[in-house]
Amino acid sequence: MATSAQPDPSTAPVLMTLAAIAATAAVPRPSGEPRAEQALRARAGIASQLQDPTLATGGTWQLKWLGLSPDNANLAYIAWNSDGSNQIVVAVRGTVSQPLDTMEDLDVGTVVPFTAGGSADIAVSTGAMAAFTQVATARGITGVPAARAGAGGPDAAIPVDATLTQALALLLAVVPSSPRPTVHVTGHSLGGCVATMLAAYLQTQTWTPNPPRFALVTFAAPTAGLQGFADHVDGLDWIVHERHVNAYDVVPLAWSDLLEARKWYPHPQGPAATDGVKLLLTEINLLKKDNVYVQPLADSAITWNPSYNWYDTLYINKTTADFTAQVAFQHSNFSYLHLLGAPQVPPGPVVTGLSRTAGEGGTQLTIDGRGFTSDSVVDFGPVPCTDFVHDLEGTWIRAVVPDGVGIVDVRVTNRLGTSPAVPLGRFAYGGPAPVVVSSVSPNHGTAFKKVTIEGSGFASGAAVRFKDDLAQDVNVESPTVITAKAPPRLLDESNADESKTVDVTVTVGVATSPTAPVDEFTYDGLSAGRGGPS
Repeated sequence: MATSAQPDPSTAPVLMTLAAIAATAAVPRPSGEPRAEQALRARAGIASQLQDPTLATGGTWQLKWLGLSPDNANLAYIAWNSDGSNQIVVAVRGTVSQPLDTMEDLDVGTVVPFTAGGSADIAVSTGAMAAFTQVATARGITGVPAARAGAGGPDAAIPVDATLTQALALLLAVVPSSPRPTVHVTGHSLGGCVATMLAAYLQTQTWTPNPPRFALVTFAAPTAGLQGFADHVDGLDWIVHERHVNAYDVVPLAWSDLLEARKWYPHPQGPAATDGVKLLLTEINLLKKDNVYVQPLADSAITWNPSYNWYDTLYINKTTADFTAQVAFQHSNFSYLHLLGAPQVPPGPVVTGLSRTAGEGGTQLTIDGRGFTSDSVVDFGPVPCTDFVHDLEGTWIRAVVPDGVGIVDVRVTNRLGTSPAVPLGRFAYGGPAPVVVSSVSPNHGTAFKKVTIEGSGFASGAAVRFKDDLAQDVNVESPTVITAKAPPRLLDESNADESKTVDVTVTVGVATSPTAPVDEFTYDGLSAGRGGPS
């Protein structure tokens, strides 16, 4: 990917911020909520961020319309800039799951005509077409005030059931004619892929009496179609047309050059792709069959991080878990905002742990984390919690456990989103507490190295394994701390890098801790397992 131009110092950060804001409240509340309720929650969160003067958007954008697909898979919103520039944005939400999982789910083995672009000879993937159709036909959940003019700028009377094109036409009818309005179509990830199709579609529409200029700026977008589609998009009349990619983000390589990622990540930082990762990427690439996908601006993408100076130092070991975690980091809204020099959008709530992880309904516990706000609600799996109080600093919630059964994730939801499920945020009704390893310190050394394992659910008689090998001198100091010595390990010298990093797991009774990059231990050198205690 070559860099043919430098990004506008203001436009790219602003549009990436608008694209990132589209991910607000993407996850439904775990205990369930009607689609309209989720859309209203997303609307409140997006509107509050658009009004935030500390973001690259400057607090001058106003939300005018929001549409959510019936299955919650796709969201788009329209906003207008009240700073006098007469700019409008159509922002499309990207993926909210692991990038590799998303690519596996996208139907790229067959193509269909992109007739919405004005020609039956333009081919796009069936999966991209389905996502575009959902966005283009989505209807708004709620309206905005009736049309008026004033210091705050025009508002459009957009009916509750307006489609995206209807909403945009109504807005264009009431914004000023001078300066000529500009419609920026943008998105990150799958949102960028859909934005490419949506912008081409919008260009074919008739806009009267106030025809806009169109700009298309995407971030981390996978490929939507074949050569004809790329030529069609590149040949349209854009006031701005940019494609931004992180050089070490795997998603923009789909589906034109996905196998390039088998060579990642560069030494000495890493993580280098394992044989399992290489096989996975090869299998995912086969999903496109014989279709030859081509990116718009194929040879002139604006490329960031070309020297791999930006990476997550927590994920550098040669393991499949570290590689997929680094993929997610490189693809994230967080990384793209950082690379563009834009302030980060406000994060949603995060649960970091529970004061107790087992008990019955009626048990009192403290949920630790960050980003907890006065509008936050709590769920224990599918059951809402009705008795809780917030910390004014937003770092804890005291809750009374609702009646329930089994092992559930405790999650917090507010207008910015829902906290991800985390191992230390699991609660077991009736016990025993879930067994979790949250850290291993030190996380490297030779055989017989003494390590401290932190987590939860530890109990007398716990067994510690370094991959398949039992640790020595195991001492359960508390339900959250174990010390042990790394067992000898015979390394496969033909595949030393891949075999020297192992997961450390704890087994209590029949329960074994799940594996994750935080539990990894790396043996130093090739002689591990052949020396004496150290």
